[in-house]
Amino acid sequence: MYAYSSALLHLNTCSCGDRNEGKNVGCLLKFLTGAETVDRIIDVMKLATIHYPFLAKRNLVLYPSKWAFPIHLRYWRSAAESDFVPSRTEDIDNDYLWDTRVISTRGHLRHALSLFYSFRQPHSRQTYAYLFHACARLRCLHEGMGLHRYMMSRDLMDSFDLFVTNHLINMYCKCGHLDYAWQLFDEMPRRNLVSWTVLISGLSQYGHVDECFLLFPRMLVDCRPNEFTVASLLTSFGEHDGERGRQVHGFALKTSLDAFVYVANALITMYSKSFCKGGIFNDSNDDAWTMFKSIENPSLITWNSMIAGFCFRKLGNQAIYLFMKMNREGIGFDRATLLSTLSSLNLCNRDEFGLGLSFCHELHCLAFKTAFISEIEVATALVKTYADLGGDIADSYRLFVEAGYHWDIVLWTSIMTALVEHDPGKTLSLFRQFRQEGLTPDGHTFSIVLKACAGYLTEKHASTYHSLLIKSMSEDDIVLNNALIHAYGRCGSITLSKKVFKEMKYRDLVSWNTMMKAYAIHGQAKNALHLFSKMDVPPDSTTFVSLLSACSHAGLVEEGTSLFNSIKYYGIVCQLDHYACMVDILGRVGRVQEAEYFISKMPIEPDFVVWSSFLGSCRKHGATQLAKLASNKLKELDPSNSLAYVQMSNLYCFSGSFYEADLIRMEMKGSRVRKEPGLSWVEIENQVHEFASGGRRHPQREEICNELEELIGRLKQLGYVPETSIALHDVEQEQKEEQLYHHSEKLALVFSIMNDSNLCHVGTLVRIMKNIRICVDCHNFMKLASRLLKKEIVIRDSNRFHHFTTGLCSCNDYW
Repeated sequence: MYAYSSALLHLNTCSCGDRNEGKNVGCLLKFLTGAETVDRIIDVMKLATIHYPFLAKRNLVLYPSKWAFPIHLRYWRSAAESDFVPSRTEDIDNDYLWDTRVISTRGHLRHALSLFYSFRQPHSRQTYAYLFHACARLRCLHEGMGLHRYMMSRDLMDSFDLFVTNHLINMYCKCGHLDYAWQLFDEMPRRNLVSWTVLISGLSQYGHVDECFLLFPRMLVDCRPNEFTVASLLTSFGEHDGERGRQVHGFALKTSLDAFVYVANALITMYSKSFCKGGIFNDSNDDAWTMFKSIENPSLITWNSMIAGFCFRKLGNQAIYLFMKMNREGIGFDRATLLSTLSSLNLCNRDEFGLGLSFCHELHCLAFKTAFISEIEVATALVKTYADLGGDIADSYRLFVEAGYHWDIVLWTSIMTALVEHDPGKTLSLFRQFRQEGLTPDGHTFSIVLKACAGYLTEKHASTYHSLLIKSMSEDDIVLNNALIHAYGRCGSITLSKKVFKEMKYRDLVSWNTMMKAYAIHGQAKNALHLFSKMDVPPDSTTFVSLLSACSHAGLVEEGTSLFNSIKYYGIVCQLDHYACMVDILGRVGRVQEAEYFISKMPIEPDFVVWSSFLGSCRKHGATQLAKLASNKLKELDPSNSLAYVQMSNLYCFSGSFYEADLIRMEMKGSRVRKEPGLSWVEIENQVHEFASGGRRHPQREEICNELEELIGRLKQLGYVPETSIALHDVEQEQKEEQLYHHSEKLALVFSIMNDSNLCHVGTLVRIMKNIRICVDCHNFMKLASRLLKKEIVIRDSNRFHHFTTGLCSCNDYW
């Protein structure tokens, strides 16, 4: 109250027009914000502006606090609606222009437009230009088109020169309305350099390379391009436009425009794009690197362009070398440097640098010391990099919480992406928090959530989010429908996968591949091959991996061989996955000698997957000598993996060579290699129950064992004989059977029958998930159990789905 009275007294007694007095009044206005209401402040501002017109232009500077915007908006609205007018007419437009510009650039575009429309004076060209610029910067096409219509109806277009029209074209280009931008450009009676540059830049931004390249010669007839024009044109060129880029580079050399830093950076980016991705770096013939070295004192932006170029070409090693060189030479770095360097960590040879997580931690420290960690893009990149490098998920989650940007969709999506492989339950929990924050999920967020649903036992979660997706997104979204096919397929509901695929209006290559992969893991090879015959898009490498996998699961040797031989006719180079599938196809049916010969003729070095597939076939068919070969190769490739030891031990036990089996176990123990324990999970009433072999940790162990014993007795009457050859040899027969009875999937089955009320009815479904391959004994057990209990039992092991019904399995005993 005291500040308000003092201000009025001072204004009524001071000398009008004195600038020194006006400055004192300006200082007094700043103190009003702490003690007075908006209405009183506006009263003082009106009176002050009459005495000192220049204060109107400064009122936002005087109010940098939370009061600034409401005071500012109310002040000008009251001016527009009353007879209050500052003492000099020219000050109205200048002050009004300045204030409208400041509001619009502070993100209050809609309020600025509301103020603009309420003002009764004619609007200047600068006012229109600033507002069109704000619409372009904020990508507000609707507001920009409304302003354009208002300008056409209220102010004659002829009264404006190129200044406003260029801003208008820029607005349509930035908002993606390129057809209208081009129409305005063609209708212009005359054009200047800015007109051409704005249109070329807009077309470049949206990848219209041909149009940019054709527009450039037309421009040369009208005016001489500058460095910004050439840089925009170069930026438009992609991977296959190297020749065009060289032509523009030649023009830049002739006109000396290559000396400008914008053009040099654009040239580095252009040559990086046209270089073969993943190619071997050669200092002498790398155009981007040659361009970079030719710059005498490269700026930070130039360094960033080169690092980003290496990342684009998947040359992570070179990107890291350049970042280290920047640090040694004291160049410094900025946000863009950190983002590119973090991206390069996934592309480099980590052993060469001792990189990986340790280097990521160093970048994290640098970001923290320089306060870049407070920027959302950097925090998001760190979360993603920690996850991609296999870091502790807890570190990623802690970084997410500390970042504090709970309004940013990208950060939420990044942390959910990091968690989805390791903890799908936490991913879904985060998504529920995401919605509670009032954020609206986009297509990418939904695809991550559906991927998390694929980690569950039933399709219940996928169906729930499918319903939410229908309400929130377009049902024609191809990416989301592909994610749904994958989620339903991985949850065991191949019927729902087929339904989604059939109802899709539009399908891309991923749609076909995902559906074929779903058929493959469910053992429906014939359906996968039939779908392939109906494909209306060219297949890719993934297509053939899915088809060959389906053939291997179904024992279709001739079909698989024919498919493998046809790959080259589609212009596709066979990868390790294709060879691994072919080895599996031959080995599963007992043609292990052919499989070994096939491996020896492979043009690329066999990996762990190829040898593990071959070893599994040798174990199944008793090919001991070939199994030794495969086992030794696996130990060389991954000494810490237990697969080679376990498979060889089982092979020796099955053949009665117990001494050799003991030697294998002793070797395994001496190498400190531990077998992965067999675990199974069932979901009952939204709660997941875990079982380990033996079931010792489960609270209902005694009841489960009693129920299991009774079930085994009934199954023996149907012909069940325990496969004791896979049990430990140095124990009694009864103990061998006891070991087999308490495998985790058997315990999970009995627990489900005991506790799930829905399983009381005949024909109901039991779903079990297992972390390792199901053994022969459990496979036989489940076949007979499905017949006795009159239920379908679906088991998802590490390899595929097994649908047990009426004593049969969907795998036809090929697994």
